[in-house]
Amino acid sequence: MAEPISLIKKRVLSEEELKQQSLNQLKDSVAEHEQAIDKAIDVLNELYGSGILEATESLLKAKAKVAEIALHQAKRPEVTNIINNGIAAAGALSAISPEQTTKMFSGIAKGLEEARKPQEKKLTVFSLMGALNDPDVNRAIGFGLQFLKGLGKELGK
Repeated sequence: MAEPISLIKKRVLSEEELKQQSLNQLKDSVAEHEQAIDKAIDVLNELYGSGILEATESLLKAKAKVAEIALHQAKRPEVTNIINNGIAAAGALSAISPEQTTKMFSGIAKGLEEARKPQEKKLTVFSLMGALNDPDVNRAIGFGLQFLKGLGKELGK
């Protein structure tokens, strides 16, 4: 009867064998992904030719200095105000329906288009009074008055 195995020897690869194994894996990977590697090289060549690669390299080398400058700039009160105003504006816009916003901007565009037309007659108090009879003018003035009323209520809080 055979003797039981009591010792298993693990084969330890030498440093040279490990390097050779890594090279073989790399060769296999290059052969498998040849088209992707060619494309990556083309992209790198374009980046190098345009100077973007060099700029990116310089930026990465100076990352601590760049981060310090960016942080200093972000701490400025003006930048903080911009961020806070942007958040507030986004909050206010989210309370308005997209249909209302579209209608408002369309009205503004049409108003600007009408305002560009040359005025033929002199504007008088009587012509202003007569303009109130125009349904479009009356609607816009009514809208403006309601807008001012809502604005005033909010400002009074």
